[in-house]
Formats: sequence, structure tokens, C-alpha cells
Amino acid sequence: MSVRIDIGGLRPENIVAAPSPLAELGMALHALSEPGHHPGLQGWVTAVTARLDCHLADRMCEADFLWRTTFSDLFQPYAGIPGGATLPGQTLAEDLDLLDKLSDEQFVDAALEFTCSLPYGSPGAGPLADAGLRRRALDLAAARGPRQLRFGERLLADPPRIRAWLRRFLQDCDEAFFAETWARLRHQLAADARHKTELLRRKGLAEALAAVSPAVTLEEDAGRITVDKLGEGRTATAGGGLLLVPTSLGRPHLMVLHRYGWQPVLHYPVGSPELAAPPSVEQLTLRMTALSHPVRMRLCRSLARSAFTTGELTQVHGMTAPEISRHLSVLKKAGLVTTRRRGRYVLHQLDVAMVSRLGSDFLEGILR
Repeated sequence: MSVRIDIGGLRPENIVAAPSPLAELGMALHALSEPGHHPGLQGWVTAVTARLDCHLADRMCEADFLWRTTFSDLFQPYAGIPGGATLPGQTLAEDLDLLDKLSDEQFVDAALEFTCSLPYGSPGAGPLADAGLRRRALDLAAARGPRQLRFGERLLADPPRIRAWLRRFLQDCDEAFFAETWARLRHQLAADARHKTELLRRKGLAEALAAVSPAVTLEEDAGRITVDKLGEGRTATAGGGLLLVPTSLGRPHLMVLHRYGWQPVLHYPVGSPELAAPPSVEQLTLRMTALSHPVRMRLCRSLARSAFTTGELTQVHGMTAPEISRHLSVLKKAGLVTTRRRGRYVLHQLDVAMVSRLGSDFLEGILR
């Protein structure tokens, strides 16, 4: 599974790496709402929460579906400006001005998309124009509780009022905690954007995308970018540009904005050299499948304690050599077992470090 971006006709000068204060504020709100997604930010979350005004905290809950479950496209409004060439603002105020430029239809569709299952990757009327979609949006909002239902009703009845409410709320968040956070992070994000720009200029798009994430690859022959994710999607630059937007607060999330008619955006976490490259979804599936078989689980129990030859495993587990070999082959293909030769014997042993990573790798894979 993956998200694909068709880049036929994309010109190098239309690929831009730039930080966005509004996108980072969206990630800040997400981390505050779902700290379990971001164990590395526990200190920051605790410090911000401790000094958060109770009235602002209550307002934060009122529309948290825009950032709790996942990340609303409203935090990247530059992608929705016609022409596919608008860049993020230098300041939060500039990004909020771009948010004001979205039509009411764009605003409502983006606000309701994740929680109300509205069309995303294909053209079609939204809930402001389609009474059936409006009823569906409210039905699905009701399933998420009275607070979201009330917000959805107000949004559909009076979009300008909710837009003004959201802008005021984001400005209050900036004053309360984000301005200080952004002052600390913006230099790191700007430096990363400059690095990606230099890679684009000197080594080309493939190298720049590899630096964005190992999960992002360029298929030059097919004229597309593929992002390895547990989800399907497709979009195209279609004469516009491609934006690379770094985030410091977003790890492990790798977001791909692929809304129909909007400029594609890769919203990627700034790399940490101490972290190993995440496995692909295919690799993760292989590992989980390999460990799901009871015989292989028992083999792992033995191989975690010591190195064994195939012959020794047949005696310990009462199985034939071909049966043991088949199960070992599955474990080796998944990268969970290592082998080494000692004279005429081949010893197999569980890669304990790789198995211990499965928990964090699985979490990163499904949150990517």
C-alpha cells in the first residue's frame, strides 16, 4: 500500500522545501492531544500543559478532531490556493492570511474530511452544496459525541463564524505557548529546508526524497513519487509544484497531502541521526507474519537463548530437517534470524535487537 504522486512535467524550480509555522502549530496541537504518539516530546507536553489556561484548554477540546485523530489539511492552506505555486508564510500571521483565502467550500471540506468520510482524492460536491453529504456529515459527527456534533452544525450553518473562531483560537495558542516553541524550532527547520534545497540543486530529486524519509522513493521511469504508507492514495502535480515541509514535532508521522485539486505536500519529520531507518510496510508485514506461526514462535524461544544448527533444532523440536529449514527460511527472509558458519556447521540465532524493535517499528509504521 502506498500514496503515489504523479510528477509528469514537474519542473525542478517548482519543487520547494520550506517550513510552515501553521503546520508546526498543528503538530503541536496534535502532540498535546495525543502525547502517546510522541514519547520524545513528553517533557515539552508536560511543561505546556502545566501552564495552559483552563479556558484555552477547553477550547482546544472543542475542535480537537482537526488535529487529534490525524492532521487536517487546514494547517497547510497554501496547498489549496489555485495555481499550485503558493509557498508557506514566513510567519504564523502570513499562514493564517492564506487560510483566510480558502473558499468556504474548501474550508468546510477540509475540516470535516477525516471524521466524516467526505470525498478526498476525487472531485465532487461538498456538504455545503449537497444536502445528502450534509446529513451524512452530521450523522457521523453525532457518532463522535455531542461536542463534535455541535461544532459540525455551527460549521455547516455559518462557516465564516467558525473560521473567525479558529483564527482567534490559533492566535491565542501562539500567544500562550507556540511563539516560544516556534522561536526555538524555526532555525532547525529552516536549516533542514536549506539542506533539502541544496540536495535538489546538486544531486537531484531522488537524493532529496531519500533524505526526506526512507519511505519516500522516486520512480523516474514511471514519473511518480511513492510514499510507503498503510493507506492508498493518488495525486498529481499537474502543472503546479511540490512542497516539502519539515516538522520537528511530527515524528513519527510522515504526512502526504493528496487532496484533489490541491498542491501535493510531503510533511516530513526532521531526521534524527540516532534513529535507524524505519522498515517498509512490506518488511513489517513479513516480520509480523513470520512471528504469527506457533512453530516459529517456539523456534524463536530456542534461538533467543543460543545459536543452534538445523540438526540440533530437529532434535529439540521433534521435527524433520526440511520442516525446520522452511520455518528458518521464513524467519531469515523477515530479517529476524542471523546465520554464521563454524567449520562445516551453520549456526542460526535470533536477532534479539531486531525483534525488540518490532513494537516501536509497528507503532511507527501505522502512525506514518
